Amino acid sequence: MAELFSQSPVIFIAVIFAFALMIGSFLNVVIYRLPLMMQRDWRTQCEELLSEPAPDLPSGRFNLVVPRSRCPSCGKPITAWQNIPVLSYLLLGAQCANCQKSISVRYPLVEMLTAALAAMCAWHFGFGWEALMAIGLTCVLVAISLIDVDHQLIPDSIVYPLLWVGLAMSLLHPLEGAETLFVSPQRAIVGALAGYLSLWSVYQLFKLVTGKEGMGHGDFKLLAALGAWLGWQALPTIILMSAVVGAIIGISMIVFRGRDRQLPIPFGPYLAAAGWITMLYGETIATAYLDLFL
Repeated sequence: MAELFSQSPVIFIAVIFAFALMIGSFLNVVIYRLPLMMQRDWRTQCEELLSEPAPDLPSGRFNLVVPRSRCPSCGKPITAWQNIPVLSYLLLGAQCANCQKSISVRYPLVEMLTAALAAMCAWHFGFGWEALMAIGLTCVLVAISLIDVDHQLIPDSIVYPLLWVGLAMSLLHPLEGAETLFVSPQRAIVGALAGYLSLWSVYQLFKLVTGKEGMGHGDFKLLAALGAWLGWQALPTIILMSAVVGAIIGISMIVFRGRDRQLPIPFGPYLAAAGWITMLYGETIATAYLDLFL
């Protein structure tokens, strides 16, 4: 099988695309349930202190595996064939088979996005460990981005393992050889430190000047994780791209959609997108920038 994938990139990319569709289906579960699981834990801790019940949260056993996925409208469990990525959405006509309530288009979009990004990683890196690790990072970044969009929250239970895996992965860096996705331990450690401290410093300065909190601590941790994966040299590109895109989108939402400028805008998706682009094309972008301005 490994020889087939090595000799036929098209087959490898197609298999990755199909497999990533299923991963995207699971990511939908993670994006929905993990924040609820965290809220239940927080409510339980509050109950212990205040002796007050926790309303509007799932009761009983509730994690990423159980209970089975259900229709959010009627509560009927979703069967296996109704859970086939993208295809089941089309066959059901974007409706629940039981109550005929509309199913959000977000579910197949997340599946397609995950599959498309994973296929791009497979095409860029080719068959091997680099592609598999890049696909893993991609899936985590998708989950982090959408959780941050929904809840303005980057869970420690996702970002800390991402950081540690990035540091551990640096041990696979070849002592001699061409540049790979696996950066050296020194670059990974410095990248993690510089990633965290750079945004932490901006946060502290902004708070000192304005008395307000300009970003969440999860953003520090996410940039630290990206620094561990991609090395400290990638940080300027990530910060610049995420800041520019975030500013453009934020200003556009205020001007064209009348969004209150006091409402916080999640920064995690911009960091995640910039990190993913840098993983694939960071050197090309940096070289083009230097050639243009220097």
